[in-house]
Amino acid sequence: MATENNDIKKGGISVDTEHIFPIIKKWLYSEKDIFLREIVSNASDAITKLKRLESLGMRDGKGETYKITVTLDKDAETLTVEDNGIGMTEEELTKYICSIALSGAVDFIQKYENETDGSKNGIIGHFGLGFYSAFMVSERVEVITRSYTDAPAVHWICDESGEYETSSCEKEGHGTAVIMHISDSEREYLSASKIRSMLEKYCSFMPVEIYFDDGSEQDTKEGEEAKEPTPINDVRPLWLKNPSECEDEEYKDFYSKVFSDFRDPLFHIHINADYPLNFKGILYFPKLANEYESIEGQVKLYYNQVYVADNIKEVIPEYLLMLKGVLDCPELPLNVSRSYLQTNTYVSKVSAHIVKKVADKLCSLCNTDRENYEKIWDDIAPFVEYACMKDKKFYDRVKNALLIPMTDGAKKTYSEYLDDAKEKHENTVYYATDRALQAQYISMFESEGIKVALFERPIDTQFATMLEQYMENVKFMRVDSEIGDILKGDGEVGENEDLKKIFADILGERTTVKFDALKDTSVPAVLNVSEQSRRMEEMMRLYNMGGDFPVESTLVLNTASPLTKKMCDLASTDTEKAKEMASYVYKLSLLSQKKFSAEEMQSFMQDSFNILMKL
Repeated sequence: MATENNDIKKGGISVDTEHIFPIIKKWLYSEKDIFLREIVSNASDAITKLKRLESLGMRDGKGETYKITVTLDKDAETLTVEDNGIGMTEEELTKYICSIALSGAVDFIQKYENETDGSKNGIIGHFGLGFYSAFMVSERVEVITRSYTDAPAVHWICDESGEYETSSCEKEGHGTAVIMHISDSEREYLSASKIRSMLEKYCSFMPVEIYFDDGSEQDTKEGEEAKEPTPINDVRPLWLKNPSECEDEEYKDFYSKVFSDFRDPLFHIHINADYPLNFKGILYFPKLANEYESIEGQVKLYYNQVYVADNIKEVIPEYLLMLKGVLDCPELPLNVSRSYLQTNTYVSKVSAHIVKKVADKLCSLCNTDRENYEKIWDDIAPFVEYACMKDKKFYDRVKNALLIPMTDGAKKTYSEYLDDAKEKHENTVYYATDRALQAQYISMFESEGIKVALFERPIDTQFATMLEQYMENVKFMRVDSEIGDILKGDGEVGENEDLKKIFADILGERTTVKFDALKDTSVPAVLNVSEQSRRMEEMMRLYNMGGDFPVESTLVLNTASPLTKKMCDLASTDTEKAKEMASYVYKLSLLSQKKFSAEEMQSFMQDSFNILMKL
């Protein structure tokens, strides 16, 4: 590649404080793989700089095609990254390569930023150590470079001690080649599959076409044309396009490619934030296979199309961590740290903007695509409710897009439910937590034309408690918590003291007995549990708080039921039989209110057998 001359110059790498090569080799980056990102990024910068000069009319590119080639030579034990970018003169090479922590990109920007609009135009290298990451895996590194100015080409070679030699050489065309001689201890970087996976991870969306030559020769059958090499990257990723230019299938394909997930996401959010935030991205709400699947998402952070990090939690609010996607934030440094992200005001503004975009998307889906929105609601509801509980501002934005599933399969917004309920139970939301267990209660309400909401997840009832604080005068009542006037009939309510005493002996101190005439005459008794005491018990159980919290319950005997009337008659004539019936009726009412323990189920089954034996 290079022809050596005899005008060799020798020297040592200039460092501002002390010789840090051993530190570079071991500690420059937490992951050694990043060296390839750094070297390829520099190559991309070199091409971007040259394009910039062309755009300013300072050079005629004559339609030149720019590219980066990564070549693996196992026999020579080298990995080479070559570009046809701006190149360097000997003076520039000495200035930028032989002095650590001096970035050529900074000089370039300062020189040309005032030529037009001051934009950095996607130049990555705002740092000085990136090139030296090559020494993390190399025993020596060569640079062969030729400036676009047609100054003589330069050959630079440096070993891992920091000693270098510079000489003039011959090189065809402008650009730079970085040749890394891989150390014996790092031979994994001579694996073609390893290098390809690194390129796919770190360079998949860089703005210059990147080609990988792994040294293997592909056989071409007679009569067939040799296949044209294809770049490993997409120079114009989907997030750079205008959302109006993108089709749904493109979003799905992009999601599948980036996250290797064969399931289509539930929906996507295309972000194109202008000044002062200046970031782009696409976020997806993934579809989970089941409730036990990990809900942690994955947001990949990019800097001007260069991969920075995986799953940056600091950019996404904790309550939206289930999201997957990519964010391209050119205002962040390429070598960003987690401590930097945690304290940076730009990051907090990006996070707030994402929250707003998610809320806007939910409202848009609810208002303009209600049918499909209802289909995905069951998948997203727990996360949306959790987000509302964590952030009042988020709730305020999405409150009109929150849906309530009904026991009949329909879904309504809270305002729709409350508007429909005005005539019968204003400002009260009746709900069930178990469609099967509470079927009798649900039937009683629905027979009166009252819609019952279905809160099947533990978070639903916690969310209802929060809504009572946010929605003025609105209360949430489980269907088994009370017998409202709407369920009561016109029959006489006469208390039978004998029967009341029988039930009191069966129930114990924590359950009271009362008589009411209900419209549904088929139900002899219903067991009501106080809404507030039940919520307190659930909260204590949820947070593993010990103690036996007293739950207030009431057994309502339906005086309109023929069976209750029969028990009243027996209470004064056949006490033993009345007790047997009362015990069984209580267990039936208890069965409609909660799941039996093993002992309770055994007792209930025995009572059932005894009754059958007497038929």
